[in-house]
Amino acid sequence: MTDAEAEVGLPAIERKPGLQIWTIEKMKMVPVPEKAYGSFFEGDCYIILHNTKTQSGFATDLHFWIGRESSQDEQGAAAFYVTQLDDMLGGNPVQHREVQGYESAAFKSYFKKGIIYKKGGISSGFRHVETNMYNIKRLLHVKGKKHVSATEVDLSWDEFNKGDVFLLDLGKVLIQWNGPSCNIAEKSRGMGLARSIRDGERGGRAQIGIIDNEKDCPDLMQIMKAALGERRGELKNPTPDEKADELQKANVRLYHVYENGKDLVVQEIATRPLTQDLLRHEDCHILDQGGFKIYVWRGNDSSKEEKKAAFSRAVGFIQAKGYPPTTNVEVVNDGAESAMFKQLFKKWTEKEETQGLGKTHTIGKIAKVDQVKFDFAQLHARPELAAEQRMADDASGKVEVWRIEDLEMVPVEPRTYGQFYGGDCYLVLYTYMKSNRPHYIIYMWLGRHASVDEITACAFNAVELDKKYGDEPVQVRVTMGKEPRHFLAIFKGNLIIYEGGTSRAQKSESEPAVRLFQVRGTGEFNTKTIEVPARASSLNSNDVFLLKTNQVCYLWCGKGCSGDEREMAKTVADIISKRDKQTVLEGQEPAEFWVALGGKAPYASDKRFQEQAPHHQPRLFECSNQTGRFIMTEIVDFCQDDLDEDDVMLLDTWEEIFLWIGKAANNYEKNESISSAKEYLKTHPAGRDIATPIIMVKQGHEPLNFTGWFAAWDPYKWSDGKSYEEMKSSLGDVSAISEITVDLKNANLNNNKKASNKPTPKQTSDPAGSGSGQSPQVPQPVSNSNSDSSVNCNNNNTPSLETLGNGAYPRELLINKTVEDLPEGVDPTRKEYYLSDADFCDIFGKSKEEFYQMPKWKQQNEKKQFGFF
Repeated sequence: MTDAEAEVGLPAIERKPGLQIWTIEKMKMVPVPEKAYGSFFEGDCYIILHNTKTQSGFATDLHFWIGRESSQDEQGAAAFYVTQLDDMLGGNPVQHREVQGYESAAFKSYFKKGIIYKKGGISSGFRHVETNMYNIKRLLHVKGKKHVSATEVDLSWDEFNKGDVFLLDLGKVLIQWNGPSCNIAEKSRGMGLARSIRDGERGGRAQIGIIDNEKDCPDLMQIMKAALGERRGELKNPTPDEKADELQKANVRLYHVYENGKDLVVQEIATRPLTQDLLRHEDCHILDQGGFKIYVWRGNDSSKEEKKAAFSRAVGFIQAKGYPPTTNVEVVNDGAESAMFKQLFKKWTEKEETQGLGKTHTIGKIAKVDQVKFDFAQLHARPELAAEQRMADDASGKVEVWRIEDLEMVPVEPRTYGQFYGGDCYLVLYTYMKSNRPHYIIYMWLGRHASVDEITACAFNAVELDKKYGDEPVQVRVTMGKEPRHFLAIFKGNLIIYEGGTSRAQKSESEPAVRLFQVRGTGEFNTKTIEVPARASSLNSNDVFLLKTNQVCYLWCGKGCSGDEREMAKTVADIISKRDKQTVLEGQEPAEFWVALGGKAPYASDKRFQEQAPHHQPRLFECSNQTGRFIMTEIVDFCQDDLDEDDVMLLDTWEEIFLWIGKAANNYEKNESISSAKEYLKTHPAGRDIATPIIMVKQGHEPLNFTGWFAAWDPYKWSDGKSYEEMKSSLGDVSAISEITVDLKNANLNNNKKASNKPTPKQTSDPAGSGSGQSPQVPQPVSNSNSDSSVNCNNNNTPSLETLGNGAYPRELLINKTVEDLPEGVDPTRKEYYLSDADFCDIFGKSKEEFYQMPKWKQQNEKKQFGFF
């Protein structure tokens, strides 16, 4: 850090993955204790830095967070420091302006257990406290199913409603009150937050009680009434969250923003779909995503003053447009754009991306997707490869095909498998073995010229076929011409698509005398043959074409085609035509060839470059259209835990759209899921192809090409995972809490005096579950107390937390050490436990709590991997 930076008051930034948080105190940045991460005082402003490890170093996000009661001076200081930090970090971070209650999905993703908004702030004497504070009495209003936030509200029944979770925090006791219309996911998230407060803020020494039905919990209700008084009147209905729908988010507009004298000039340049070339390196641009979010793009060659004014210009733009002051702002830099920003453009090419023979990106060439050969044997060992290659297996399973005829399924003759006609709809059932049991994929192939009735019947019959196989199959909706890679592979190079007509026995139209087919592919896993108009302008120098006439079948080989492509075309030619085959090289065509095509004509003849398919990060959304508006909630940095049983989730991998259907999802959202996916494509700001394949996946029957998009997928989660009721019962004997009422009465709750530290007979003071059940007179800190009694009582894999005390050892003394070399007192069967929390998280990428909740076999595998076995 330079002297100038130190003078401004910038802290030292650690170049490490994860979070670093500061609050603004007396206009200076003051670090927040790590245990207080996720709690924010409403009267303060914060700066949050998040580093993600990349191949070339770190990707950094800088957020400044504005509490609803913070002063203008603090807000100004936070914005100033973010700009200075951005300079210090070389102008690479993506910057965000966050307002309490309206944070971005990226911000919320840092706090998986939830965000707590606390009343007060530095100016009113409040501080972030360390663990084991019991002099607490507050009511938290918990909202959210995916992104949980808890706001401290007045201690009054007036704050309650029927649809949300409320947490009464009395230091030693946490009571979770669930509104009668709460769903399981909201209750589970609320419980997760309560456990997080217990383990993080109370060192594990607090009890949690749950009220699902007031009549069943008289003892807990007695405590609630002691704290809040008697309830008068009916509970009110919940207020729905204000969320932008997809139609609003699709309304993207790009502006050039500049100053003319003292005036800020905002000039609209373009609307959706936007293209990358509209961004000029010498300018700063504002991209308005329907008022839902404002992006400021700073060109590399724009002036320093322009770059520094990014946030103030965005705020000025928000005011000029009459948008709410809570509108989210993200500032991105030329060449370091966020994934969110790139997704708003029709196509995005990275600067370093080159195509083909070392040429940089050029416009107007014909795209050729590079066909990658890979070892199918690796698919099961490496699910991320299955996802990347879009392959559920090695395509060696059993194929059955039906055509929709008179709205019924009619079996197709096996010798014609792979031949699809544009006037028909087909159902393809693919069966393959995994873990010694069959798995199924149902493909619905919809011809371009099929009738609406046939398309509807195809979907209906797919549902019936799905039921026949126990609702297990994955369903894939395939639009003609947009077949996914796995679909090509199962037909072993013999996939032929006829433009029109039908494969039915009674054909109404006679076959054309001349037909032209384009063959693309280098082997049996990636070859597709498509009928194109039989005229010269359809030709392309980079491919092989088959021209079928009544006398002969020509194999026309363009100058840019490969030997592999020619070999595949010969195989296909034998299926298409029984006539003699004649190979014709481009430029050496006989006159009859041109006569059959209706004469010579110009066609695409540039040497084709090898183009990378556009690289987009996968995105996961929760779908909802029950309110009549199509709303999607994005989960950033997603994992398997984000898939809840009552959800319909959409995973966008750009080349395909997956719909994940939870076991307990309601029928309305299940039935509307395909419509939701189509709506998502239709309203996507980048103007997506609405023929993108849509794949429906059921909970517990996920194929490899789905699970591979998740960092760590546990196939046993759905069978081993605890239900809400199991988690609830594992919190212990709830009746024990009633004995604390003596304490509460002595503490005179309604006067908000200090809660008593008197021990209670059955208070959970032993997070390791050793069974002593006695609380010490004064609660003592328990080091590393991230454990949960529900886990420890039922899981012998978890070491007793009490045995460790404060003793943690440097990693060098534990990794790859024999029993003799270990420090005295270390249990050789659980060496990893003697790491500090920070070292544990750095090595295993998760907390001890998360690690010990994993299945035993998974723990062993990771211990072997990192030298702790």
